[in-house]
Amino acid sequence: MTAGEADTPPSGADAVVVGAGVIGAAVALELGRTGRRVVVVDKSGGVGHGSTSASSAIIRFNYSTWDGVATAWESQHCWARWAEHLGTVRGPGLAAFRRTGAVLLDVPDSGTSEVVALFERAGVPYERWDAATLRSRIPGIDAGRYGPPRSLLDDAFFSGPEGELGALFTPDAGFVDDARLAAQNLADAAARTGVRFLFRRAVVGVLRGGDRVAGVRLADGTAITAPVVVNAAGPWSGGFNRTAGVGAEFTVGVRPLRQEIHQVAAPVHQADAAAPDVRAAGIPIVADVDLGTYLRPSSGHLLVGSMLPACDPKEWLDDPDLCNPHPTPARFDTQVTRVARRFPLLRVPNRPTGIAGVYDAADDWSPIYDRTDLAGFYVAMGTSGNQFKNAPLAGRFLAALVDHVEAGHDHDRDPLRYTGEHTGVVIDVGAFSRKRPMAEGAAFRTVMG
Repeated sequence: MTAGEADTPPSGADAVVVGAGVIGAAVALELGRTGRRVVVVDKSGGVGHGSTSASSAIIRFNYSTWDGVATAWESQHCWARWAEHLGTVRGPGLAAFRRTGAVLLDVPDSGTSEVVALFERAGVPYERWDAATLRSRIPGIDAGRYGPPRSLLDDAFFSGPEGELGALFTPDAGFVDDARLAAQNLADAAARTGVRFLFRRAVVGVLRGGDRVAGVRLADGTAITAPVVVNAAGPWSGGFNRTAGVGAEFTVGVRPLRQEIHQVAAPVHQADAAAPDVRAAGIPIVADVDLGTYLRPSSGHLLVGSMLPACDPKEWLDDPDLCNPHPTPARFDTQVTRVARRFPLLRVPNRPTGIAGVYDAADDWSPIYDRTDLAGFYVAMGTSGNQFKNAPLAGRFLAALVDHVEAGHDHDRDPLRYTGEHTGVVIDVGAFSRKRPMAEGAAFRTVMG
């Protein structure tokens, strides 16, 4: 069974999930596995048509907190065993995890030593590289230290390096080759448990019964009654919270943020004196905090994104529906020129190529997986930019929350703890609380976490 559009909306369910991106599909799958009758509602035309479709789908582990590292490490094992995670057989219709390794350039004050300590605690394999190793392992890379990131209009943008950089390498990192297909895989697995999907239907109201949620109302007037509603609406999640009348108790806010992902041909290099120029092979994921970019390989190309350095203006949106889906020349030139500084043989095209999407960005770049003060209303929000990789566990976190909280457990006073079935790591789900204190320096974190 595959996740197609239901002919008619059901009048009732055990749970409604609002949003059919990779997070919403993962939540629906895990709720369906608990035996609940689940309905997923999305105003788009299909699974993964929102932020998921613009994701770089990178699977990495370098976070600044234990729970961030542990969640990403456990999730990687789900991606590496994707068919098993879905409860199906391997086949051409499944997204694939590509293990390329990831390099985090070791800039001053990057917190690398703290990350290494977390890796050792979680059991994440890693290597420390000096500048010579970096050059020998990644063809064509310039190991110079150029940071901090600067605007392309800054006279100092093309200044020479001041020293060299080493790197932290994690061999088990990589990327998922098709983000939207991965979401579809989750939705298809959910459909096999009986989950129903409603597309092209907008949720415009939340039903209440006394002091708890009682379902949702659709734009066509249809009401779907349910004792549990999960907000997984991505960039629209903040607006849906307001529709539900929740969020006053949140200490962490979310806002829609437009972001561009650019695509360029991978650089070429001379393999040896007798060989012609060849497309550079062996470039892993590179997180370049020094210049404010990240990149990953993609079938002879590089996908280039921004780490949102302080020198670049952020494009906050009041309405995610008004996002311009096309890359802009200014952002393209800035980001690709930065990458060309790191890979001098990269050619910067005259015209921008790539896509733009909208991040559901939390104030501290950490997601919110939690209940709310409206009984039965749960949230999986603030996830865009760095939570695609954690979708398998986001689904399991929400299913566990719903099970325990609906049975009377007080997650606010006694946060749930989740033990990874693959790695044995223990994750404090309270780290993703809506009421968490903003950590010192949280406002200066980046999309890297």
